[in-house]
Amino acid sequence: MNPETVQYIRYRMALARETIAVAKSALADGHLHSAVNRLYYACFYMLSALLFAENHSSSKHSGIRSLFNRHWIKTGRLPVEMSFFYRDLFNHRQQGDYDDFVEFSCDDVQGWQEEANTFIARVSEEIETLLSDTSLE
Repeated sequence: MNPETVQYIRYRMALARETIAVAKSALADGHLHSAVNRLYYACFYMLSALLFAENHSSSKHSGIRSLFNRHWIKTGRLPVEMSFFYRDLFNHRQQGDYDDFVEFSCDDVQGWQEEANTFIARVSEEIETLLSDTSLE
């Protein structure tokens, strides 16, 4: 893997971590719609880094989800529950961003925050494994 590719992957990982921190702050301040939006994007950025590490990319959210399912879920590399969580979080984000009169409960968003933290940590582990494996070549 060339240095520019590694730099891009690391950038997306850092962006995911920054975004999850912003989600935590938004949740603490009671800004639930913003928290849900940031939770989704944190996971999105981390997934885009994972996919890029294996030369996959998409400019569309549906493309990222499809590639994730094809290369990581259907192959058994990651558990199917991660796909369900990502899909559900995308749907919550869509509702919060585009539908009127949507309300989220603080308890729900706190639960999604915990799941997003786990999701990001697990995907990050996979990326680190890929990066260490390719550095041996």
